[in-house]
Amino acid sequence: MITAAHIPIQPAATATLQPPRWQQLWRDAVRDPRELLAMLGLQAQAQRLSEAAAAQFPLRVPRGFVARMRPGDPDDPLLRQVLPVNEEMRPVPGFGLDAVGDGAAKTATGVIQKYRARALLVATGSCAVHCRYCFRRHFPYAEETAARDGWREAVEAIRSDPGIDEVLLSGGDPLSLATPKLAELTDALAGIPHLKRLRIHSRLPVVLPERVDDALQAWLAALPWPVAFVIHANHANEFDAPVDGALARLRGSGVQLLNQAVLLRGVNDSVEALAALSERSFAAGVLPYYLHQLDRVAGVAHYEVDDGRARQLHAALAARLSGYLVPRLVREIPGDTGKRPL
Repeated sequence: MITAAHIPIQPAATATLQPPRWQQLWRDAVRDPRELLAMLGLQAQAQRLSEAAAAQFPLRVPRGFVARMRPGDPDDPLLRQVLPVNEEMRPVPGFGLDAVGDGAAKTATGVIQKYRARALLVATGSCAVHCRYCFRRHFPYAEETAARDGWREAVEAIRSDPGIDEVLLSGGDPLSLATPKLAELTDALAGIPHLKRLRIHSRLPVVLPERVDDALQAWLAALPWPVAFVIHANHANEFDAPVDGALARLRGSGVQLLNQAVLLRGVNDSVEALAALSERSFAAGVLPYYLHQLDRVAGVAHYEVDDGRARQLHAALAARLSGYLVPRLVREIPGDTGKRPL
């Protein structure tokens, strides 16, 4: 049984009127599933919890994100994304440890190259939130992180391939690294003449908006390339005033903001939820980009929406919204030259 931790729901008050730094909010994340249920008045849902799932992939969720969940609602779409439940431990054929072929696409430590001209750096294995549907929940981060040894192997792999013109920072979450560490990487990349663009994939502006601080803004504004910044939000309820503020600060640093979402049963598998997500993200200055079909990694089958239903939802969304509000419905297939449209 997962024992309850007697931790205050809110971090202890500090002696200063300044808001806590993002690192402190990171450390104050909820890590006990029973505490999370207690915060929401859902103690009766404890029978759904899986000790084995929590041991395999621990709960981690910032308290600001918990504050956006609906108290008393066991089906809250934000709660459903983070709570370790019994269904995760049910074996399902076709769901494996590396659903998207990361291992076969490795070209150097922490460097994955699946598509022409683009190299992805697994910058770190750390995230501020552990999304239960994560396609890298079984990834060997201890051995495969590009930041090892001051990024040297990763940078040299990119430098030696003049066909690469775009670098993607992924993880984990690259913004879990301190800004000087990120600057260490981009300073090294700046000496590679064939790079044209930088892309950053991060969930932190949504789950921990305090991460978008002055230092991060200054780093982004000084980068020598156009930057596409791809956030990850799956439901309109993930946006609130602090998130809007973080996104405004990102826009002010000159990046292009895009959102990618995953189609998840019980979270956003309705036309109403998907339309609200597109409209809310656009209101915050973020263009809908991708709606991913679930990557079939072990432990996530209970989130799957079949392709026929996904196509119906996407067609209904296209009939309802302006074209620029409709994300592309795609699936990642190992060996393909790009995301496969459905």
